[in-house]
Amino acid sequence: MRVTVVREVCVGAGMCALTAPEVFDQDDEGLVTVLDAEPGGEARTLAREAGVLCPSGAVRVVE
Repeated sequence: MRVTVVREVCVGAGMCALTAPEVFDQDDEGLVTVLDAEPGGEARTLAREAGVLCPSGAVRVVE
């Protein structure tokens, strides 16, 4: 699994950071940043969920 984001699309909703805080964070402007691009264990499941919950589609999860 590989996690990427498109920061230009991010609206700063924060669902990713709330859902998978080990994988995502938000910068000072509220935009998503990736902390772990190749999560393992439970973080993988949470990263997938964050991708589904992202309202702007900025979070990309590729298996």
